[in-house]
Amino acid sequence: MKATVLQFLRDRRGITAIEYGLIAGVLALGIMAAVGDVATQLSSTFEAIKTELASHS
Repeated sequence: MKATVLQFLRDRRGITAIEYGLIAGVLALGIMAAVGDVATQLSSTFEAIKTELASHS
């Protein structure tokens, strides 16, 4: 039993998969933040256009 636990602790194959998973998670958060900012700016732009068009009607 002790040998099995020690072998499990020495096994490094899963570490790479965890690192890739963490990198993918950080990238996903960055993309979501960037898309959210663009959506907010786009919404503001369309509101300004709507206001301008309404004032000329």
